[in-house]
Amino acid sequence: MNASLEPGSQLAAAQPTAAPRARATFHTRSKWLAALCLLPFALFFIAFQIAPLAWVALHSLSVEGGWGLGNFEKIFASRFYLQAIKHSLQIAFWSSLIGILIAILGSYSLRQVDSKLRDFVIAFSNMTSNFAGVPLAFAFIILLGFNGALTILLKQIGVIEDFNLYSKTGLIVLYTYFQIPLGVLLLYPAFDALREDWRESAALLGAGTWDFWRHIGLPVLTPALLGTFVILLANALGAYATVYYLTTGNFNVLPIRIAGLVSGDISLNPDLASALAMVLVGLMAVITVAHQLLLKRSYHVPR
Repeated sequence: MNASLEPGSQLAAAQPTAAPRARATFHTRSKWLAALCLLPFALFFIAFQIAPLAWVALHSLSVEGGWGLGNFEKIFASRFYLQAIKHSLQIAFWSSLIGILIAILGSYSLRQVDSKLRDFVIAFSNMTSNFAGVPLAFAFIILLGFNGALTILLKQIGVIEDFNLYSKTGLIVLYTYFQIPLGVLLLYPAFDALREDWRESAALLGAGTWDFWRHIGLPVLTPALLGTFVILLANALGAYATVYYLTTGNFNVLPIRIAGLVSGDISLNPDLASALAMVLVGLMAVITVAHQLLLKRSYHVPR
């Protein structure tokens, strides 16, 4: 009887050992397959993101055949380039701030309306978020230029006395236009995190609308709000086509200066353009680090 049980006992002893080995082999093959599928993306990322950034960083340190910080010294010693940095930051900040405030109201309101209207607004926001460059500049010239239809109408009814689309204020209005739909698309899903039973519970405990948003709503939305604000800042800081075609490259912002130094016939200086590009990268790095620090200090409400 002991002999007849030996094969079964051997099989039972082998099964616990074979199963982990099979699982380990399967996980190993899955990891290699995932890495293989990720390889094209990695190559694309290195070729079109890391390599150009490394090239720009390297050439920003090239000074008349040598190496040094001369390009950066020239930038920060020049009032012209400092003005470009100032204008870029001001336009990006105010357009992002106004854009995200309107996007918050729009995203919250979309939760309260009919689904058909909501779908239409989301589709419209998706379309207008990509409406930039020459068409957007041409549209704003027709509407808000010196002889634009809306400008003349507002002057006639006494709302405004004068408006210059080609000034810093005009560019803030223009940038805000394409910031709003992007902000709506980014913030609309974030409002899913707010549960209706939280509002009801807060009301039962005697909390008003302001108390709910101060202690529950805003802390829950803080990561999404900060992340969206950073994306809007990056979107505005890097905008080039719209402001170029609107002002024909005459307004002093960083992207215009970089393009002028790369493609200009008179002021051709790719190394200085690389340094300006690294300044732009540095500004975004500072904003991103500040964003991460603020996220760590934000409230975390358990779901």
